[in-house]
Amino acid sequence: MARWLMGASPATTQELWTAVDRYICDRLLPADAVLDAALAASDAAGLAPIATSPNQGKLLELLARVHGAQRILELGTLGAYSTIWLARALPPGGQLVTLEADPHNAEVARANIAAAGLAEVVQLRLGPALQTLPELAAEGTPFDLIFIDADKQNDASYLEWSLKLSRPGSLIIADNVVGGGAIIDPDAQNPWGEDGGVGGVRRFYDLLGAEPRLQATAIQTVGDKGHDGFAIALVTD
Repeated sequence: MARWLMGASPATTQELWTAVDRYICDRLLPADAVLDAALAASDAAGLAPIATSPNQGKLLELLARVHGAQRILELGTLGAYSTIWLARALPPGGQLVTLEADPHNAEVARANIAAAGLAEVVQLRLGPALQTLPELAAEGTPFDLIFIDADKQNDASYLEWSLKLSRPGSLIIADNVVGGGAIIDPDAQNPWGEDGGVGGVRRFYDLLGAEPRLQATAIQTVGDKGHDGFAIALVTD
């Protein structure tokens, strides 16, 4: 660890993470009026400020492009910030289905999707994911990439449904799987702001590690959104 960081207070450390994120984005991510407008509209509508950071959004786009995804499923739309990043990775004729439980979030997201010129590419389905996922499974068409970014208490169930909605070669990505270290803290106070969140993420890890059809890893991330992480799993069978 750099000498000037050792012994830094949590607030100072967070300031450093945020500054590094800004440095990266300033040099690698061109200004994007559409994405900026989506964030501004979400803020104005009072949505929770929990969208992915720009460099993490770009990571999602690059993963989708590298994977050659033609059908993407997103669990948890919020204001459609990550939705836009992912949808931009699709080839002509590609489709993204995003699931959102909150009607107000969905209204804001639909407007942001339309403003991004993606209304013909993105299909937003309103309702709790555990109700809409069985409907998608009944339709019978698998997804190439699935991004789980919804309530953490149901992450294990979302992973189970993701397996039903995938095929060998599908990629499953889950956000917020570290929670500032809460996953290893027996006294963690649900850093995601919901009852059962920590237990839900731990059950997700248990299922991820035990599932023979998956090869998976998780990485810790630090930055403007604090200390968290991504899990990435490849469906092999």
